[in-house]
Amino acid sequence: MMDFESKIERLGLDVYDKVGKPVNVNVVRAMLESMSIRAVDAKTDYGVDDLQELARMVFSQITSADFLAAHPSKLKVNDQFKSEVTSASDYLRIKTKYFFYYYPLGLFHGLPVFIQILTIILFGYSLWTYVGFNQLQSTAVVLGVIFGLVGTGGFVQVIGRQISHYWYNNDFVMARKSTIKVIKDGLLFMSVLSVLLLVVNFFANIYPYRFLYIVYIYSFSIGILLLISAVFHPLKQRWMITVAFVVATGLALSLKLFTNIDTYFTHWIGIWVAIILMVIYLNYFFNKKMKATRNVSRATSKSAVMIYRNYRYFFYGLLFFVFIFIDRILAWSTSADGLLPYAVYYEKNYEVGMDIAILIFFLLVGVLEFSIASFSTLSDLLQKQIPYNQPQVFNRKSLKTYWEHVQILLITGVVMIALLYTVIWVWFGYERAFNETLSPISIKVSILGGLGYILLAWGMLNSLYLFTLNKPTKPLKAIMVASVVNLVVGLFLSRLVSYEYSVVGMLVGSTTFMLLTLKSVTEFFKNLDYYYYAAY
Repeated sequence: MMDFESKIERLGLDVYDKVGKPVNVNVVRAMLESMSIRAVDAKTDYGVDDLQELARMVFSQITSADFLAAHPSKLKVNDQFKSEVTSASDYLRIKTKYFFYYYPLGLFHGLPVFIQILTIILFGYSLWTYVGFNQLQSTAVVLGVIFGLVGTGGFVQVIGRQISHYWYNNDFVMARKSTIKVIKDGLLFMSVLSVLLLVVNFFANIYPYRFLYIVYIYSFSIGILLLISAVFHPLKQRWMITVAFVVATGLALSLKLFTNIDTYFTHWIGIWVAIILMVIYLNYFFNKKMKATRNVSRATSKSAVMIYRNYRYFFYGLLFFVFIFIDRILAWSTSADGLLPYAVYYEKNYEVGMDIAILIFFLLVGVLEFSIASFSTLSDLLQKQIPYNQPQVFNRKSLKTYWEHVQILLITGVVMIALLYTVIWVWFGYERAFNETLSPISIKVSILGGLGYILLAWGMLNSLYLFTLNKPTKPLKAIMVASVVNLVVGLFLSRLVSYEYSVVGMLVGSTTFMLLTLKSVTEFFKNLDYYYYAAY
């Protein structure tokens, strides 16, 4: 076992890699705490009585003249913007450049989704949908996709937070271990839900078992695909998701067009090809990083710490996907004449309307990415330029930037609605693509759903601001309340008016989510100086 002195020396090198020469001991202690090193770890892992003493030893080591001479700082600077981001006064120019960098980047990261939309338009087929399915087949596939998204949504959030933590600390050994652990936990969670559903179905006879098997294969395949894809976001390797989806979609489409293989199997083959490609690349990436990074032995994998840090993000991710699909389940569990062969049965006109509406949401993802990137940059600039005794100036300028980002989001949303309307009803034409007229129900649902998704994106923007400085409680409470509102309003209107009015529940729920998070984020900005300090 490595002796305590050598472990402390390596710990000092790791801290120095993160912060350079620290200003004082408290900076070192804050960094040690961010690395999940507790007071008890100082004693057991480093042989020091308490964490403050360990911080003093590390501070003394990495601020000595001999150490600094032997270890010039290797902290990286953002080469793209380092010569320009010098003051808050020229931030308008930098903000414009950020927008035209991050917005297209956000759209590029949504390319896997847009590829699926394109192949549906051109070939009536995508990696998990097919226009030739009958209603029962469509019900099985869509329920499988929903189950996969809901079952893994919380774990996707945990992966993002936990891998980011280890990425920041250059601890790729723990990043790899935690990735495997979270994916296993996600599959276990889905397995438990599957068994519970089978038990319920055994007594209630809701669906045929063959139907459920198809649901499960799709749900586990989609779930694993999402869990593996989630790892690439904090690792800054999202381009690989697009590569894997392009290859997998091309293969699945070729099998569908040029072979007699059943559509289900072409889907499953395509999805698992994407999974295998991403797993191979992840294994290569982690091996490469671990070889290039100094192996620091420290206690960063504390189960209690991981659970405490991430449980609110888990429930937020879980409830977010529940919120997304509440209106669909309500719409599919009733109909105009009240006759349904199964408890939840796919309704094409409603789904087409919501598919059109959700395109607006995907087109706004780039705005969210731009807003958070520019918020982080501006916060760093302002906290360096504004005197410490003028926190109200810091808070006011940050709040002003927030409202500018909201304006950009809303303007982009209006532009995208107009563009989508033009493409679907004027230039391209839904009827020309699918040889059928878009029903009045689909049009109504797409309009109301589109408004709902714009408000939902605004609520997500508010949540991302709070997540940035580790304040997840308010967004979690907001999505809980919004889900209840979505359910109650949608249930009432879909049963007493007409099934398509379940979309109003989604619209009112999104409005609730936006207003609750808006209240939290404005309070957040009033005390941003405190939260900004407390987060680091």
